[in-house]
Amino acid sequence: MTQRKPPGVSFEGWVDHQIHEAEKRGEFASLPGFGKPLPNDSAPYDEMWWIKAKMAREGASYLSPVIECRKEVEDLPASLSQVTSEAEVRQRVSDLNKKITDLLLMPPPGPPLGIKRLDVKEILREWRRARDYGR
Repeated sequence: MTQRKPPGVSFEGWVDHQIHEAEKRGEFASLPGFGKPLPNDSAPYDEMWWIKAKMAREGASYLSPVIECRKEVEDLPASLSQVTSEAEVRQRVSDLNKKITDLLLMPPPGPPLGIKRLDVKEILREWRRARDYGR
């Protein structure tokens, strides 16, 4: 448990005293990164540095709903190359159109969506053409 600051001692003096005592006990000797330079010490300051570092360590990422939807539309032709039925193509396009509609009706903060609903017939035509070409 942390000791209380004695009356009459300045806060800074008390903190310095606790740090000095911890150093004498060797509590700072085996910290990770001890004796190594700080990473990216020449990089400009980013107030979100710790969140970005944590996400990188955890392998996590975040895309805004708008950018995520744009990416799904961009990746759709490649993802459909593995699909074997028209029903599944229709379902995927329908799901994506639902996301697009939701983002158009209730846009989140950030960049505009900038895309319109997908034409199911056109995507099916391209999907069939790609399947016939691959045979």
